[in-house]
Amino acid sequence: MIEPLWLQAAAGGVLGLLIGSFLNVVIHRLPKMMERQWAEQCAELTGQPVPEQAPFNLLTPRSRCPHCGHGIRWFENVPVLSWLLLRGRCSQCQARISARYPLVELATGLLFAWCAWRWGWSPAAAAWCGFSALLVALTLIDWDTTLLPDDLTLPLLWAGLIAAALGWTGVPLAHAVWGAVAGYVSLWGVYWAFKLVTGKEGMGYGDFKLFAALGAWFGWPALAPIILMASVIGALIGIGMKLSHALREGGVMPFGPFLALAGLTAMVFGPAAILRVIGL
Repeated sequence: MIEPLWLQAAAGGVLGLLIGSFLNVVIHRLPKMMERQWAEQCAELTGQPVPEQAPFNLLTPRSRCPHCGHGIRWFENVPVLSWLLLRGRCSQCQARISARYPLVELATGLLFAWCAWRWGWSPAAAAWCGFSALLVALTLIDWDTTLLPDDLTLPLLWAGLIAAALGWTGVPLAHAVWGAVAGYVSLWGVYWAFKLVTGKEGMGYGDFKLFAALGAWFGWPALAPIILMASVIGALIGIGMKLSHALREGGVMPFGPFLALAGLTAMVFGPAAILRVIGL
C-alpha cells in the first residue's frame, strides 16, 4: 500500500532531523580528525614518535559540552526540540549552545521532506537525500575551515555517477561522466589562469572536486547555470559581509559553500530555472 504523499514527506522530515543531528557531529569532528591524521603523518615523515591519543572519531567519544564537559544525555539530544526546551543552554553550566545546531537539523529535515515529497519513497529520493546531507556538511565545514574533505567530495562524485547509471537522477550516464570531467577541468583551468596572472591561489582543489560532483549529479549542461548561481550567491553574501565588516581576516571567503547552495537550488528548482531567475 502506497502511503499518502504528505505522510511520506513527514517521515522524510523526521529522518532528516535525525541525520541533521549526526551532521553536526560530522561538521565539528571531521576537520579535527583530519588535523590529527596530518599531525601523525608529519611525525612519521620527520622520524618523530607518534603521540598516543585517546580515540577520536565520529562515534567516540560521546558528545559533551565544550565548556564544562557534561556528557550529553539522549533526551538532551533530540533534534531541535531539546535545544528549545533547554533554551539554547547547557543543562549543567548554562553556557550558550549555538543556534546553528538546530538550524542544521531543521535544514536537513526540510530538504529530506522535500525529496520525499518530490520522489516519494524511492531509490531516487534516497539518492537525493544523501546528496542533500553531504552538501549541508560540506557547506559548513568549508565555511568554518576553508576545507572540502575528500572523505565527502569523492563519495559525492561517485554516488552521482552510480545514481546516473542506475537511472535514479534522470541524467544520462554520458552526461554525468562528462559533467564530472568538465566540472573538474573548468575550475582547474580557472585556478591555474588566476595563479599565473596574480601569483596567488584563488581557490582550492576541493572546489574542483565539488564542482565535478555536481556535474555528475546534474550532467554537463547544468554546469553553467550552477556556476552562475554560485557566483551570484557568493557576490551578494560577500558584499553584505563587507558592508557589515564581517569578513574574516584577509578577506578570505571560501567558494565551496556557494557551489553547494547552487547545487541545492538546482535540485529544488532545476538548472533551467536558475537561468530564468538571473535573466538568461
